[in-house]
Amino acid sequence: MDGSVAAASDAGPPAYYRGNESSLVSALKTLLFFTILMVTLPIGLYFATKAYLFEGSMKLSSSDSYFYAAIVAVLAVHVVLALFVYVAWNEGAPKGKGKHD
Repeated sequence: MDGSVAAASDAGPPAYYRGNESSLVSALKTLLFFTILMVTLPIGLYFATKAYLFEGSMKLSSSDSYFYAAIVAVLAVHVVLALFVYVAWNEGAPKGKGKHD
């Protein structure tokens, strides 16, 4: 075989990709953070509000506390999604917020 084939395959990432490693890692960290938040926050809020707020403090029945705790969990999902969209939208934006003449 020719040695040029092995040299071409060991060249590393393509030229269009070489400057984006840090932005790719940053995007994956952001995605991982919001994935973990999306799983843990609604479930945690569901059980916490059901047990401590609705059944504990407000003395609601079990069926009512299920309903209201589910509403809190759905609202938490929407908040996490909105935060993710906000962070993803502003991730590539320039940091300076001054006037540009």
